Amino acid sequence: MKHKMSETPVPSCMRAEDVLTEIESNLLECKVCFERFSLQKKDQTAQNLPCGHVLCLKCVCALSHSVQKKLECPFCRKVWDVGSTSECRALADLQELLLCESRPKSSSDHQEWTESLGWGTLRLHSAFGGWGTMVNPTGMAVDETSGQIVVVHDADKRVVVFDAQGTLLNVFGRSSNICYPLDVSLTKTGHILVADAGDQSLKVFTSKGRPLATVRGFRLPWGVDVDNRGRVLVTDAELGTLNQVVMDFSHGVVLAKRVVLKELMHPCSVASCRASGNIAIVERLRSSFTLRIFNSDFVPFTQMDGFGLHLKSALSLVISAVAFDRNGDVIVGDVQNGMVWSLGNPQKNPALTPLVSGLMRPAALAATALNVLVVLDSGDHAVKFYAADTEDLYCDQK
Repeated sequence: MKHKMSETPVPSCMRAEDVLTEIESNLLECKVCFERFSLQKKDQTAQNLPCGHVLCLKCVCALSHSVQKKLECPFCRKVWDVGSTSECRALADLQELLLCESRPKSSSDHQEWTESLGWGTLRLHSAFGGWGTMVNPTGMAVDETSGQIVVVHDADKRVVVFDAQGTLLNVFGRSSNICYPLDVSLTKTGHILVADAGDQSLKVFTSKGRPLATVRGFRLPWGVDVDNRGRVLVTDAELGTLNQVVMDFSHGVVLAKRVVLKELMHPCSVASCRASGNIAIVERLRSSFTLRIFNSDFVPFTQMDGFGLHLKSALSLVISAVAFDRNGDVIVGDVQNGMVWSLGNPQKNPALTPLVSGLMRPAALAATALNVLVVLDSGDHAVKFYAADTEDLYCDQK
């Protein structure tokens, strides 16, 4: 079997429902379009590449060069002949086996609890994007003044800028300059910061996309944000650190770079509260996570993990993104349930409040000054806007 699988053994304490969920999310869907492989639809059958990665036939065709008949693997970047792909029979057999068995249902308590949520307290106002406009987006930032939205993704030009209504304004950062962007942030002066895991660096651009500086000294830069003092925060998932970078953006000069937190466990997302200066960091290891909250001086004052939240909600949460709303409350994206939650005031016990459901893979969050929640849903390759009512989010305030 060529399909690359994790060598980490599945914990013996996992329930059958959890094992099936892991199989469906990690094995039975295409990691390019996030559609489930299908035995009935020809274009959604699983196809092996010689490198061992698996795509659906539709994505193989979409990513293939029509003249050269070549295909670059979107994961390892190796180039193969289109004719070298083959049907992944092992996954087809596994999917057929699962279809023959009735999948175990969640507990009745779980069903009643989720049904009572409806669709959260916020309503979908609008959305834009889709495959092609965005390709496997990984990070998003929203300009507090103009409402412009910057997204990093896996297209040839890695950075794409939209206005508040979703109109394309600019694209830049070819794959030769930005290898594998994981996150993006904006300064008050409009400078664009990209965490480039492929180049082990932080890339700094002007608001127009002109390269300004490259900050090195990272192993796996993952999350990036700017605190309320203008200092750049970057997580390093491999070294387990949070780094602080002070820059003179007008001249593109790094004034200082230091490690402010150590011994973190695979830190990914980071968010800084503009009001309080509090900092939230999500540590992720496979399907588990820990959310740590620090004050502006990097002194920890609370943390929570999946087990603790499970006791409060009766749901298993896996946090994929974190942000603060305008009141300083913590909001998180939950990839396990396709939801966004508010955890409330970080200095108090977390109080789970559902805000949004029906998402595929919430990858990034932002709350605007108008209290509009902006969600980057990588599963839909789209940016979605949620608000408490359906009024025009960008009309002049009366």
